[in-house]
This record gives sequence, structure tokens and C-alpha cells, in this order.
Amino acid sequence: MFFSFDGIDGVGKTTQMDLFCQWLRERGADVVTCRDPGSTPLGERIRDVLLHSDGDTPIGRRAEMLLYMAARAQLVDEVLRPALAAGKTIVSDRYLLANIVYQGHAGGLDLEAIRQVGAVAVDGVRPDAVFLLDMSPTAADGRLRRTLDRMERQGSDYRERLRAGFLAEAARVENRAHLIDADRPVETVHAEIRRIAEELLVGKSPN
Repeated sequence: MFFSFDGIDGVGKTTQMDLFCQWLRERGADVVTCRDPGSTPLGERIRDVLLHSDGDTPIGRRAEMLLYMAARAQLVDEVLRPALAAGKTIVSDRYLLANIVYQGHAGGLDLEAIRQVGAVAVDGVRPDAVFLLDMSPTAADGRLRRTLDRMERQGSDYRERLRAGFLAEAARVENRAHLIDADRPVETVHAEIRRIAEELLVGKSPN
């Protein structure tokens, strides 16, 4: 199966992914973790350009979106498709939903155009479930304890649009997104994620 985690920065994705992967491994799953963009040599180079470029390298929204898509296409071919073919369980830090929200809802690009480019990039490889961790940007900001990257430095208005975009996308059934209140104790959030995953895993088990 293929699971992804998403949400604005500061909602606790890394912590919840770590707990979730530990739980999956305790159940006997062969787990592959990845991050999008990243997890391939090409993806990591693109990630560095996207998140750590200084002001001397301006990146427009369309170029930004296409760079993310290129990294994702490589991730699909090099990591995701082989892992799924081998029967492994994938857990990804972000995936296509992030592009739709960051460059679409918050960045102003046409949503349908992003979906069309995304369909080419993922080539049919989509998560069975997206755990969408949600909390207010103010609360999430209080959790960030590191130097902000290029995307995180785009201001409070942008962050509010991100949250609104994620909430709008969570209402789309085809996204397979499970909206989870992340402004609760870590173990409470993990328990909800585990409950959702258990139902999906039982559904995928052979009779």
C-alpha cells in the first residue's frame, strides 16, 4: 500500500510518519519511506533548488510547479513503482496534493492544469490514503524550531491560503484524504491514523 502525509509546515508530519512507520514494521510490513521532492539523486538536487535557493535565483510559480513534478516523476519511476511491485508499503512525506495546494490554491495557478500535469507525472501511481494533518497556521508556526526554507518564508497570508486549500481538497473524495486534527497530543493523533490505516489494511488483505 501507499500512504502519504501532508499539511502545512509545523503540523507534526515527521513525528507522525516516524510513529506510523514504526507501527507498520511491528505489524511485519516492509516499509519504504520517501520525501517528495527528494529520495532520488535528481529529486534531491531539485529539492535543494526549490527550498534553498537564494534571492539570486528567482523561481516563478509555473516553473516551481514543474520542478516539483519532475522530481515526482523520477520518484515514481525510481522508487515508488518498484517498491509497489515488490509488495512493499510506501510512506511518503508529501505527494501530488501538495502541488495542487501550494502552487494552485495558495499560488494562483489553475487547479485543473496542475491536476493534468500531475496525472502525467505520477502515471497512475497514487496513494491509497493521504493523512492530512490540520491545525491553524498560528499554532503550527509555534512548532517550527528551525531555519525556514524558501516556501516557509512566504508569509502568513500564504499560510492561511495553504490551510484553506488543504481543507478544500480534503472534501474531494477522489483525493482519498483523511482530515486529522493535529492540534492534539501526539499519541491521540497517532491513534487516529493507526485506526484509519487498520481499516484500509484489512480491506486490502486477501480473504
